[in-house]
Amino acid sequence: MIQNNNDDIVAIASAKGRGGIGIVRVSGTDVYSYMDGVLGKNINPRLAAYSKFLDSSGSTIDEGIALYFPAPSSFTGESVIEFHGHGGVVVLDALVARCVELGARVARPGEFSERAFLNDKIDLTQAEAIADLIDASTVEAARSAVRSMQGDFSLVVNQLVDDMIYIRMYVEAAIDFPEEEVDFLNDDLLLGKLNSLQQSLKDVLKLARQGSLLKDGITLVLAGKPNAGKSSLLNALSGNETAIVTSIAGTTRDVLRDRILVNGLPVNIVDTAGLRESDDPIEKEGMARAWKEIELADRILFLVDSSVDKEYELKKVWPEFYQRFPESNQVVTLLLNKIDISGLQAGPYGKADNAFSISATNKDGIDALVEDLHHGAGFDSVSEGVFSARRRHLASLEAALKLVTTGLNQLQEAGAGELLAEDLRQAQFQLSEITGQFTSDDLLGHIFSSFCIGK
Repeated sequence: MIQNNNDDIVAIASAKGRGGIGIVRVSGTDVYSYMDGVLGKNINPRLAAYSKFLDSSGSTIDEGIALYFPAPSSFTGESVIEFHGHGGVVVLDALVARCVELGARVARPGEFSERAFLNDKIDLTQAEAIADLIDASTVEAARSAVRSMQGDFSLVVNQLVDDMIYIRMYVEAAIDFPEEEVDFLNDDLLLGKLNSLQQSLKDVLKLARQGSLLKDGITLVLAGKPNAGKSSLLNALSGNETAIVTSIAGTTRDVLRDRILVNGLPVNIVDTAGLRESDDPIEKEGMARAWKEIELADRILFLVDSSVDKEYELKKVWPEFYQRFPESNQVVTLLLNKIDISGLQAGPYGKADNAFSISATNKDGIDALVEDLHHGAGFDSVSEGVFSARRRHLASLEAALKLVTTGLNQLQEAGAGELLAEDLRQAQFQLSEITGQFTSDDLLGHIFSSFCIGK
């Protein structure tokens, strides 16, 4: 919740725990009191100043470097002072306590970035990219977060908004001024602009999906009967002995998770208890948890032991499992495992759609499975130009694309300018929500400044 934006705030800006260097940051309307109270002197803007850090009695808390950034030339847009000292927990807490004594309050999580947004130093996508950069688990994810933080994502979204506003001016002028000789709604230029906008939205959505995959990855659940080889497959995909593998059925009794990279694709992989009839209360609880994970998965790999009665598995167990997802967007892939025993050929399995024959133990057929995982996720290993994106960004882009497509169809099929205008208005709102810059007066200002209707 955005509140108390006039307060001075203080927080430890470096990582928690013990370290060589620790940073305490203060942001507010006037930081000279903190210079005087902590340093005992004023310092010049943007020049590192060595100083002792003092408590209320004048005793030394620590000594280090102080930096002062006057408003508006700071990260938050307010005056900021940073104290760079030693990274001991006691020392940093004492510095924070001293700043609180001098009038600051302890900042809420993310409040420095929030103030940067409120003071128009960054937009919402850039603020979110800061958190994404901190949380990045791969080099590719970090690079995409940096691009968003530097404004690459905002730039393409703002260009889409500008293009949409230009088209709206044409459409709404045709509606408001039907007596004009030029029929804007039947103008080839308008149709060309709409088609171009539609394609641009598709291109940006594709990049955003790549960025979202780099950030969040996919949730992949391994399911099947006991001893089908789920744990062996987890180890094969992760490259580590993450799961215990034995010949005893039912080794996995609970949910086992790991976050791995599969040829560059981040995967949140979940190994589940084997699914079978059982009176064992522990095993039944494990299966209940397995079904919960299955229902939340982006992709499900259903493993079958191809060396033991595979015809029963395909004719009975597999259909029963698959029928639990008749209207779901989840992709369920059948894996006939243990082909090193059964003698099946590695690769796509011809008797069933979306099925592969593999040996998790020998890793036969794993390359084809990994390629299918990449293709199904829409993942492109070439991440140049990709920016960090979140699910809310994807939802807004998808909604905007759907609205533009609907409006274009209505214009071509029925000449429905009013419906097109409404679809474009809603699409613009969806895009502007991404960066947090939407106001209802935006379009009005553009119309009067760049389109001389009254002439």
